[in-house]
Amino acid sequence: MTALENLEIAPVKDEELEKALKFNIDQKTKPVGSLGQLEELAMQVGLIQQTTRPSFQKPVMLTIASDHEIIKEKVSPVPAEITWQQVLNFIKGGGGIGLFCRQFGFDLYVVDAGVDHDFTPHPKLINKKVRKASRNFLYEPAMTTEECNRAIQNGRDVVASFAEKGTNVVGFGEMGIGNSSPATALLSVYAGIPVETCTGPGCGLSPEGVSHKAKVLKQAIEKLGIAAHPEENLARFGGLEIATMAGGMLEAASRRMVILVDGFITTSAFLAAHAICPTVKDYAIFSHRSDEPGHRKMLSFVDAHPVLDLQLRLGEGTGSALSYPIVQAAVAMLNEMTSFTEAKVYNAAKLRHD
Repeated sequence: MTALENLEIAPVKDEELEKALKFNIDQKTKPVGSLGQLEELAMQVGLIQQTTRPSFQKPVMLTIASDHEIIKEKVSPVPAEITWQQVLNFIKGGGGIGLFCRQFGFDLYVVDAGVDHDFTPHPKLINKKVRKASRNFLYEPAMTTEECNRAIQNGRDVVASFAEKGTNVVGFGEMGIGNSSPATALLSVYAGIPVETCTGPGCGLSPEGVSHKAKVLKQAIEKLGIAAHPEENLARFGGLEIATMAGGMLEAASRRMVILVDGFITTSAFLAAHAICPTVKDYAIFSHRSDEPGHRKMLSFVDAHPVLDLQLRLGEGTGSALSYPIVQAAVAMLNEMTSFTEAKVYNAAKLRHD
């Protein structure tokens, strides 16, 4: 049995509910459409939750971590030890993700999908280690089919456990030195974009380093080839945290949860999930547009419209956390903003901004 058996993700489209949501949004004391993307977000969340009065319960942030042997090819300027050191930082509430999760009310958990380190058990660390680091995919697939399947299932299991406790909104982020390489390879493979045109600096490569990284990735794709099935491409070129995130996103969508997608690496996991089941997009809110060059290409490929554009490229789930207050505001507008009738204001609902 594979991790994708018994996976059902229904489209959110519901014409009657959509009409009701649009009517409620248009009756607010504002010109029609004047709150722009907030109105679109309110509509999306209402359709996901199948109600005209959506709400968020027990928000969880999952920062999923793994190491990558591809760094042996000098595609990252920083040492692998930072991965496990940052995991320890995060579970103590540190780093950008620890700060923003406290600021915006997320319960933060770090998932060890494949970190090259032995951790002491901690209540905020979820052990789903498949192996210590994905393999060097310049020479062999990053994961065996069985390992990739386990990682996808692990992601599903983690999200399912929170859904069963009442969580209906989940943010995804990652930690893994070198993981911009698998993310770039997956973008090239899934979107059919030459890898040379979508390779960026990651953690700070020089222009010469970016050129070298692109050559390595091109050689890897030529050596391993592009498979017919999206899961096999994920196994060849992905990472354990990327596969785990993809599984988590698929499970979240199957349970009608709102998914907050972070930046470049996390969106590569979304590309994998989307290749497996395109209707996952109905449940995804893209938190921001990363400053990593390939992220714009990812967002364009899936026709996504990010909430923020703050020149972020930290990862960890920080963009997911930062976008959440905007999504909350959209839901508050739907539920709490006065209508023309309530405010006894002339109904100008058909007016539009110039």
